[in-house]
Amino acid sequence: MKPLREDRAITLTADEAAFIRQALTAASGIFSRAAGGLARQVLEEAALEVPADGRPLDQVHYDVCLAVDYLDFAAPARSTR
Repeated sequence: MKPLREDRAITLTADEAAFIRQALTAASGIFSRAAGGLARQVLEEAALEVPADGRPLDQVHYDVCLAVDYLDFAAPARSTR
């Protein structure tokens, strides 16, 4: 994987995309299973305490699901030649 730069797109290998998707899907599953009670409260507090990006857990969960969609429906890589 090439380093992330704001002015350039990156290309992931199929294995890299699969690894990232697996991690995101696991995180989404954790958010879904913590539907209430103490687990949900702890996750809510942790999400709000993230430095520079603290926001409600539902927003984080939505973004995780959206990121999976970006991987699942990504356009094919194009040659830069």
